[in-house]
Amino acid sequence: MFIPCSLALKSRPVSNVFHLLLFFTGGTADSKMEVKTSLLDNMIGVGDMVLLEPLNEDSFIMNLRNRFDHNEIYTYIGSVVISMNPYRSLPIYTPQKVEEYRNRNFYELSPHIYALADEAYRSLRDQDKDQCILITGESGAGKTEASKLVMSYVAAVCGKGQEVNKVKEQLLQSNPVLEAFGNAKTMRNDNSSRFGKYMDIEFDFKGDPLGGVISNYLLEKSRVCKQPRGERNFHIFYQLLSGASDDTLMKLKLDRDFSKYNYLSLDSANVNGLDDAASFRTVRNAMQIVGFMEAEVQSVLELVAAVLKLGNIEFKPESRVNGFDESRVKDKNDLKEMCELLGIEQSVLERAFSYRTVEAKMEKMSTTLNVAQAYYARDALAKNLYSRLFSWLVTRINESIKAQAKTRHKVMGVLDIYGFEIFEDNSFEQFIINYCNEKLQQIFIELTLREEQEEYIREDIEWTNIEYFNNAVICDLIENNQNGILAMLDEECLRPGTVTDDTFLDKLNTICAEHQHFESRLNKNSKFLTDHSLPHSCFRIQHYAGKVLYRVEGFVDKNNDLLYRDLSQAMYKATHSLMRQLFPEGNPAKVNLKRPPTAGFQFKASVGVLMKNLQTKNPNYIRCIKPNDKKVAHIFTDSLVCHQVRYLGLVENVRVRRAGYAFRQPYESCLERYKMLCKKTWPHWRGPARDGVEVLLTDCSVPTEEFAYGRSKIFIRNPRTLFTLEERRRACLEDLATLIQKIYRGWKSRTHFLLLKKSQVVVAAWYRRYAQQNKYQKIKSATLVMQSFIRGWKARNILRQLKYEKRCKEAVTTIAAYWHGTQARRELRHLKVAAREKLAVSVIWAGWQGTKARRELRRLKEEARRKHAVAIIWAYWLGLQVRREYRKFFRANAGKKIYDFTIQRIMQKYFLGLKTTTMSPMDNSWPAKPYGFLEGAHTQLRRIFHLWRCKKYRGQFTEEKKAVYEEKLEASEIFKDKKALYPSSVSQPFKGDYLEIQKNPKYQKLNSAMEEKVLLADLVNKINRANGKGSPRLFLLTKSNFVLADQKTGQVKASVPLPDLASVSVSTQSDGFFALKLKEGSASASKGDFLLSSEHLIEIITKLHRIGTTAADRDQINIDISDEFLVQFKQDKVCVKFIQGGPKNGNSAACKRKNNRLLEVSVPSP
Repeated sequence: MFIPCSLALKSRPVSNVFHLLLFFTGGTADSKMEVKTSLLDNMIGVGDMVLLEPLNEDSFIMNLRNRFDHNEIYTYIGSVVISMNPYRSLPIYTPQKVEEYRNRNFYELSPHIYALADEAYRSLRDQDKDQCILITGESGAGKTEASKLVMSYVAAVCGKGQEVNKVKEQLLQSNPVLEAFGNAKTMRNDNSSRFGKYMDIEFDFKGDPLGGVISNYLLEKSRVCKQPRGERNFHIFYQLLSGASDDTLMKLKLDRDFSKYNYLSLDSANVNGLDDAASFRTVRNAMQIVGFMEAEVQSVLELVAAVLKLGNIEFKPESRVNGFDESRVKDKNDLKEMCELLGIEQSVLERAFSYRTVEAKMEKMSTTLNVAQAYYARDALAKNLYSRLFSWLVTRINESIKAQAKTRHKVMGVLDIYGFEIFEDNSFEQFIINYCNEKLQQIFIELTLREEQEEYIREDIEWTNIEYFNNAVICDLIENNQNGILAMLDEECLRPGTVTDDTFLDKLNTICAEHQHFESRLNKNSKFLTDHSLPHSCFRIQHYAGKVLYRVEGFVDKNNDLLYRDLSQAMYKATHSLMRQLFPEGNPAKVNLKRPPTAGFQFKASVGVLMKNLQTKNPNYIRCIKPNDKKVAHIFTDSLVCHQVRYLGLVENVRVRRAGYAFRQPYESCLERYKMLCKKTWPHWRGPARDGVEVLLTDCSVPTEEFAYGRSKIFIRNPRTLFTLEERRRACLEDLATLIQKIYRGWKSRTHFLLLKKSQVVVAAWYRRYAQQNKYQKIKSATLVMQSFIRGWKARNILRQLKYEKRCKEAVTTIAAYWHGTQARRELRHLKVAAREKLAVSVIWAGWQGTKARRELRRLKEEARRKHAVAIIWAYWLGLQVRREYRKFFRANAGKKIYDFTIQRIMQKYFLGLKTTTMSPMDNSWPAKPYGFLEGAHTQLRRIFHLWRCKKYRGQFTEEKKAVYEEKLEASEIFKDKKALYPSSVSQPFKGDYLEIQKNPKYQKLNSAMEEKVLLADLVNKINRANGKGSPRLFLLTKSNFVLADQKTGQVKASVPLPDLASVSVSTQSDGFFALKLKEGSASASKGDFLLSSEHLIEIITKLHRIGTTAADRDQINIDISDEFLVQFKQDKVCVKFIQGGPKNGNSAACKRKNNRLLEVSVPSP
C-alpha cells in the first residue's frame, strides 16, 4: 500500500483538505460533495448472485438467508431481482427512498425493486424502448405487492399536472377493485390473486402516463361455488356483507350473517389483519375514482348479491309418471329474491333449472334434469355469472383508463400471474397455470441468453455457446396442435358418444406413452405392467420445476365449461342493465348451434398473444420467494426456499450469466472506484478512461486471462478477482481515512487558536463600547433633569392663567342661566292658565252630550217594551181564534186515538230500525233505544234476537263441523291464556289429515297397515337427545294408538297404545315442542318418552285429550303446561328448558344440547 505524494503529512490549508475529501469521494468542487456509492459498498453477503463464490445451491440459499436475516430482502442476478416476502412492513419504501433511487445507475445502490423500476422507466423514456416487468412466484410470495410497488414508483417519478395526476390515480385505484373481485384468502396467502393480470401502461414522449390496458387470464371461478377448507371465497362477498349500509343490504335483500349463504365458507370467514368493512369503503371510493357511475356500482352489487342468493337455491326430487326423477326448487324464497334482483320471471328461471332443451339442426328436444344435474346447472350459472361480471369489470376499467390520444405511445407492461403450483391434489387449474409458467420460463431463458449475446457482440467480446435445458419439448407436449395434451383434451370433449375423464386418460396413455416427460400408470412397453408409484386416474409430467402429478378427475367438465342454453336464454330475458351484455349468446334471434370454444383453447390462445406481446418488449424480471409457510416474519425455511429456487431456475440463471464473464463495468466507473490503487491514476487520471483502467490493472498485477476489454466496459471473468480488488481498495481507504483524520485534527487546532485570538479582540472592543455608553447615559440623564424643571415652571404659569380665564367664563354662564330660567317660568305660568280655560269648556260639553244620549236610550227602551207586549197579545189572540175554529171538529175521545196513533207510528219506526242488524252471532252491535219507555222491551228483544240467530247459525252445521267446533272449544279450555301459541291457532281450522294419506300413493302401504281410521296425520320432528337436532317422522293418530313412521320409506318406527300414554308436556311459549310421556312399567316405555315438535301442536294435543275423555276404558290424559319439564330417554331423565332468545336459524325455535342432563330450547321473543 502506498500514500500518494500529494497527501504529505505536513499541515495543509483547509482548502486542501476539502479537495482531499473530493478526491476520496470521486467528486469535484461543483458537485456539492455528492457521494458516489456502489453495490459493493457495505454489502451483506453478496448483493449480486453472479459474484457468489463458490456457486452451488447450498451457498445460494445461505446467501439469501444471510441477507434475509439482516432485512435485505432484495438480491440481484445480473438485472433480475429476487424479492423475499418479509411478512412485515419495512422502512424502505418511503418518499426519501424514491428520490434516492431516482435517475441512479442500476448497480449504484444496494439491490431494490425501485432500482429495476427506475431502470425500466428511464429506458422507456430516454431510449424509446418498450418495457415489460415479469413478476413470478408462488402464491404468498408477494407478487401483487411487487406490482403495486413498481406502479407506485413509476407514478412518483413521472411528470406532474392535473391530467397526469388523474391518470396516475386511476391506474393505481384499479388495483383495489380488481383485488376485491379477483383475490381471496388461501392457505398460503391472505390476499392471493386468483387470476393472472397483465397491464400495459402507456406513456407519451415526455414519459408522462396517458392511460393503460388490463388483460386478465384464467379467473379461478370454481372458487365461487366451493372453497378448500381453511380458505375463503372472493373478498367482495365478505366486504359487501360487512361494510355495506343497512339500507344497501335491504335493497340487495341480504343479511350480514355469513352462515346464511352456502357459497361462503365459515371456518375462515374472519381473517386477522383484514378489515372487510374498511376494504369495502376503499373499493367503493376506488370505483368512483376509476370512473364507475353510481348506477353501475349498484348493478355490480346486485349481481354479487344474486350469486349469493343463487347458492342458497336447493332442489328436491319429484317422481314423474314416466319413472324419471325431476328436480324442483325446495324453498322458492331465495329464487324469488334473486329473480327480483335480476329482473327475471320466476317461472322462467325455475323451468331452466328443471328442463334442458337440446337443439340439433332443425330439431328440438326437451329433457328433465335430476337433482344432481340441477345442482350442476346452478353452480355453472353462478360461476359463469361471476366470471363474466369480472371480465366486464376489466373491460369497464379499460374504458376509463385507456389513452385518449391516438399517437404512438411508449408502453410498459407489468405481468402479475400465478407462480408454478405443485399441490397434493393437482387438477385442471394447476395444469393450465403450470403450462403458462413453462411458456414464461421458455421466454425467460431465450431473452436472457439473447440479452447476454447482444451485450457481448456490442462490446466485441467473443461469444461462446451456453448449454442449458430447453423446455420447448415440455411446451410442445402440452400445446402441440396434433398430439398435444390440450389438443387431445379438446378432441375428447368434442367427440360424440360417452366421454369421461378415464377415456381422456386412455388417449393420453396411447399417444404420449413414449414421451420422455410424460408418465402414467401404464408402462410405455407393456400395458399389463403397472407403475405402482402412480395412483389410478392420474398422470405425471416432468416440468422444468420438477415432476407434477395431475388427477384427471374434472378435466373434461372444466375444459368444457358448459352453460345450458336454457339458462343463457333465461339470463338474456332479464331486465337488469348488464345481463344482455354478459349473456349475448342467450339472444333467441342469434341462436348459434356451434359448440363454444373450450377453456383450454381460450387460455392457450391468450398465452400465445401474451408471449408475442412480451417478445416485442425489453424484459425485466422480479422473482418472488416466500420464506416460510406460516406467513410470519423472521422465519426462513431452507427446504421451502430451496424448492422455489429450483423451480424458478435461479441457480441455472446465475450459471448462464457467469458462463462468460461474471462481472462487467463501464471504464469510467471502474477507474473512479479503484484509482487509489495505483500511483499513476491517483488522484486524477489525465486521459481516456480505458487507458487508465489498463494502467491500473497492469499495476495491480491482474492476470490477463482474468479480464477482457470491451468497447465501453471492462469484463472480469472470476468473482475472486473482483473481491481481491475490493479488499485492496478497502485497506487503502482505511489508510486514507487515517491521513484525513490527522490533517483534519491539525486544521481544527489552528482554527480553534485563531478563534480564541479573534474572540479576545472582540471582547476588548465590546468593553470599551460599554464604558463609553455608561458615560453618555450619565450626561444624558443630567440634561433631562434640567429640562424637566424648566418645562414644569413654564407649565405652572400657563395653568394659572388658564384657571383665571375659566372662572370668568363660568360666571358669565351662571348669570345667563339664571336669566333664561326666569323667562321660562313666566312663559310656563302663561301656558297653564290658557290650558285650564280650555279644559273647563271641554268638560261642560261632554256632560251635555252624555245627558242627551241617556234621554234617547230611555226612549228607545220604552218603545221596544210596548212593541213586545203587542206581539205577545196578538199571538195569544190568534191561538184563541184557532182553538175556537177547530173545537167543533173533535169528539170527546179524540185525544186517546191521537195518542194510540202516535205510539203506533213510534213502534213502527223502532222496528224498522232493527232491520239493519246482521245475522252473525259474533256481531254485538244493537241499535240504541229511541225512547225511555221502551227500555224493558229493548233489552228483551235484543236477547231473544240473539238466541234466535244463534239457533239459525247452529242449524247450518254438519256433524263434522260440529265436531271441529267442539274440538276448538276444548282447545280453548285447555290452552287459552296458558300457551302463547294458542291465539295464532284460533283462525286455523283443524284439518286432521295433513298428509292426505289415503290419496297419496307414497303412503299407500302405511295406510293399509292401519287397522282403524286415521284421525290425524302430520309431519313432526323427533328430537334427538344427543345433539338436539330433529329427524322428520310421520305422526298418525287413531282412537286406540299413535304411530311414528319414517318419512321417506313409510316404515313404522313406533306404535304406542293410548292407554300407555300417561301425560303430555308443553311449554307456555310460542314453540311447537311437546313430550309424550309413557306410563312406567308399560310395554311401550322401554325406549323412553318421545320429544317431538310440530306446527299443529294445538290440534294434536286437543285430539289426544278428546280421545282420552270420550274413552270409558282408560284414564284421562293429563296436560302439563310448564317451561321446564323432565323427559325419560331410556335409562336417563333429561330436563327440557325453554328460554326466550333469538335463534340463529331464523324465526323458529331451536333446540340445543347443553349437557347430558339438559336440552335448551331457544324461542324467539314475541
